[in-house]
Amino acid sequence: MNTELQSGEPAVKQPVVLTSRDLRACWRSWMMYNLSSMSFERLESFGFCLGMMPALKKLYPGKAERMEAMKRHASFYNTEPQIGAIINGLAVGLEEKKANGEKIDGETINTLKVGLMGPIAGIGDSMIPGMLVPILLSIGMALAAGGSVLGPLFYIISFNAIAITGSYMLFMKGYKLGTGSVESLVSAESAKLREALSLLGVFVMGGVAASYVNLSTGLDFVTSDGVNIQVQTMLDGIFPKLMPLLVVLGTWYLMAKRNVSPVKAMLGLLVLAFVGVAIGLF
Repeated sequence: MNTELQSGEPAVKQPVVLTSRDLRACWRSWMMYNLSSMSFERLESFGFCLGMMPALKKLYPGKAERMEAMKRHASFYNTEPQIGAIINGLAVGLEEKKANGEKIDGETINTLKVGLMGPIAGIGDSMIPGMLVPILLSIGMALAAGGSVLGPLFYIISFNAIAITGSYMLFMKGYKLGTGSVESLVSAESAKLREALSLLGVFVMGGVAASYVNLSTGLDFVTSDGVNIQVQTMLDGIFPKLMPLLVVLGTWYLMAKRNVSPVKAMLGLLVLAFVGVAIGLF
C-alpha cells in the first residue's frame, strides 16, 4: 500500500459483491413491508426503498451516494407486490453494477423500474387476484362448507406458500438476469400473456360466481284456472341461475361503470337481501 501511495498510483477499488444473505434481506424487506406506507402520492415507493436498503448500505458506504440512491428509489412506484419482486431483483443487480463502476447511471435504473411496473402490474393482477386467489378461495370454501376448519387453513397456507416461494424465485431471477429481462417483460409475447391470463381470470370468476352465488324467489301465484305457478320453477325452466347472474352483473355494473366502492356494493346487497326477505320476494 505504501509503495502505491509513494508512486502516485491510485489504489484499486475492490468490487463490492452482494452475498446471498444481502439479497435475502432485500427480498424479505420488500415482501414484508411493500404496502406498509401507502399514500396516493407515492403508493409503494417507500416500501421499495426499504427493500433496497440492505443493498444500498453495503454498496454505498458514503452518505452522499447512499442518499442519492434512496431518493431515486423513493419516487412514485406501484405494481403487483408478488410478481413485482422481479423488478426489485433487477434494481438491486443494476445498483451493484453501478456501484462497481459500470456505465449505468441512476436515471437509467429509475427509468427501467418505472417502465416495468405497468407491464408487471398487468401480469400480476391477472395472475394473483384475478386467477390464483379465486381458485384457492373456491377450494377453501368447498372444504369449509361443512364447518371444517380445513377451509381457511388451506387458503392461508397455500396462498402464502405460493406467494412467498414465487416472490423469492422471481426476485433472484431478476437479480441474475439484469437488463436482459427487460425485453421479455415488455415484449409482444408478454402482452399476449396478460390478455390470456385476464381471460382465464374471467372464466375463473364466472365459475366461482356460478358455484357460490345462490339466489331464489319464493313468489308464486294462482291463475284464474286454479293452477299454482311457482316463479322460481318457471325461471329454472327458462334460464337456470338467472337471478344469481343478474346479481353478479348488476354488482359488476355498479362497481365498473358507476364507480361504486366494494363496501357500498356489499351494503347495497345486504339492504336488498333484507328488504327482499321482509316482503317475501326471496
